[in-house]
Amino acid sequence: MPTDPHAKRLLWFVFVGSKGGLNRIRLVSCIRNKPLNANQLAKEMNLDYKAIQHHVKVLEKNNLITRVGDKYGAAFFVSTFLEVNMSVFDEIVSKLEKST
Repeated sequence: MPTDPHAKRLLWFVFVGSKGGLNRIRLVSCIRNKPLNANQLAKEMNLDYKAIQHHVKVLEKNNLITRVGDKYGAAFFVSTFLEVNMSVFDEIVSKLEKST
């Protein structure tokens, strides 16, 4: 199935074309394996809780992750939109790995 060019453009912008993209890639990679809440993500990624909140907000705004639950204990999952376009995410990750 061919990828949606708009989705591809969005993913490239969120993960490569904006500041903090590498941390957003790390965040998605963490929750791809297992849903985590913000505190668990902060510990797992060794980042400040406020930084996690910022990246979560950006990813939720762009429909790349979904929140289940309320407030502190809310767990984050990869959204259906990102699951459908996971091949583009993997392409971005592999191109970034090759360039470093």
